[in-house]
Amino acid sequence: MALITLVSAVVVAFAHKDTEDNGGWLGVVWMSLLRTLDPGTMGGDTGRPLFLVLMLTVTIGGIFIVSALIGVMTTGLEARIQQLRKGTSRLIEHNHTIVLGWSEQVFTVIAELAEANQSERRSCVVILADRDKVDMEDEIRRRIPDTGKTRVVCRSGSPLQRGDLELVSPDSAKAIMVLSPVGDDSDIDVIKTLLLLNGRTWTGRRPNVVAAVQSSANLAAARLAAGDTALVIDADDIAVGLIVQSHRQSGLSTVFNELLSFIGNEIYPWHAPALAGATYGESLNAFELGVPIGVQRADGEALVNPAMDTVIERGDRLLMVAEDDLLIKMAATRPRIARSAMAAAAFRPPVPDRTLLIGWNSRAEKIIAQLDLLVKPGSVVDIAAPRPPREETNRELRNLTVGFKHCEPTRRPSLEAVGLDGYRHIVVLTDDGIDPGRSDDRTLVTLLHLRDIEIQLGDPYSIVTEMHDDANREVAQVTKADDFIVSTKVISLLLTQLTENRHLYAVFADLFDPQGSEIYLKPAPSYLIPGAEANFATVIEAARQRGETAIGYRLARQSDEPPLYGVHLNPSKTAPLTLEEGDTVVVLAED
Repeated sequence: MALITLVSAVVVAFAHKDTEDNGGWLGVVWMSLLRTLDPGTMGGDTGRPLFLVLMLTVTIGGIFIVSALIGVMTTGLEARIQQLRKGTSRLIEHNHTIVLGWSEQVFTVIAELAEANQSERRSCVVILADRDKVDMEDEIRRRIPDTGKTRVVCRSGSPLQRGDLELVSPDSAKAIMVLSPVGDDSDIDVIKTLLLLNGRTWTGRRPNVVAAVQSSANLAAARLAAGDTALVIDADDIAVGLIVQSHRQSGLSTVFNELLSFIGNEIYPWHAPALAGATYGESLNAFELGVPIGVQRADGEALVNPAMDTVIERGDRLLMVAEDDLLIKMAATRPRIARSAMAAAAFRPPVPDRTLLIGWNSRAEKIIAQLDLLVKPGSVVDIAAPRPPREETNRELRNLTVGFKHCEPTRRPSLEAVGLDGYRHIVVLTDDGIDPGRSDDRTLVTLLHLRDIEIQLGDPYSIVTEMHDDANREVAQVTKADDFIVSTKVISLLLTQLTENRHLYAVFADLFDPQGSEIYLKPAPSYLIPGAEANFATVIEAARQRGETAIGYRLARQSDEPPLYGVHLNPSKTAPLTLEEGDTVVVLAED
């Protein structure tokens, strides 16, 4: 502008005729502007030498100035693109879900959130981790090619730095999930992140914050750091509870995976004003779609499988197992109950268990302590491992006697020397002292040996094992183990459920707790006469008479078919159903 103004003023002052020929001073200004932007414009100029020299001057000056302007703009754009590529720019988003940290769990979390948000018009998941943004995006695209309507945004930064946390706009988020990073000090990073979030000054409504610690010893410190508004769960305790409950009943992990996943059936609090004043037992067959499993009081208290005469009060919500809360539907008429197909309740005297625990890790002592709460007096658990456990393991046990047998789990002669035919249940623990992938490989070898020995012995025991990577579950199906516990996946699913509805924590805590009601897969002949034609409403009624809540069944003939392995939750209540020997009914019961 300075160049154009100066040249135009000289032309107007000293070249009057040329000024008049080109439309006055406005025309001269316009000509000068065009020559700065396009040097070729002056090729057709005519006039006095002074005028031509001035036009040449403004053209040459324009070449330098405009070139410099283009250079500045190019450099600025490149810097901005590079900043965006690094993921260090501030996110402008609202009502999004933030995931702090990076581990294998992040892929399960993203897949579940994408499934949960299928009915939303738009949703966003933001990942903040101390990794390269492009690498994170490439890995997510490779593992989860389709995220539906959910946008996944990655930002590079440390969740342990207050400044980096601001990159993901926490003030406008609806939920924040803190993932445990890989490493020995993962709980320390989680606790510091919770401290930063708790000490932060929030503008507006504080988002729902959920996190998990890997060690039970760090739970109290993490909850203190998180404050009253955040929710911290004990991943170690949940993994132990799942292993203990599954060791006597195969298929339990599949039930939990479906209830915790947004694919298939989930748990929904559902308001049923029409049932106010009715009892919980009367509500069990009051729905055409959906199965009640408990009552959520108006004050938030969750009653899972309460007494059948529990009265549903106005303002209470029923805890329903359904594919979607929109699909829950009350029945116009009560379904037909085939009472002739119902089996008489038979008393089964308690039988002491004999369990073999192969391997040893940080969860083994808690597994033994919880087993002691579930088994009958006189039960035995033997530990087969290369080294004997600490002496404290056998203390304060009421129902269990703990023994030790030296064993190298990957060596078949060592396994045969243990005397496997003397056990009803075998639990294989992973070695958490080595690389997770290598640990799963060793577990697979152990499972193959156990299954081959079992075939030769005539199928005397069940096998339950834990694994680190869910991808190895499909590989391990060739071993035909009765159940596989992938604790990292279960924790990921649980955290995702709690980000969407934190009030479900009381329900899941009750289900994983050995006290109170848990999920059991009980023999079908205890509810229906084998081969008799009935329906699932009849199964619900048979379970109700025993003080139990039936939510599904498992067919033995489909137990090897992924992904549900024969488990059917929330089936049709009126469709014909015939259960045989070997089938099981999925119920909530105290024992």
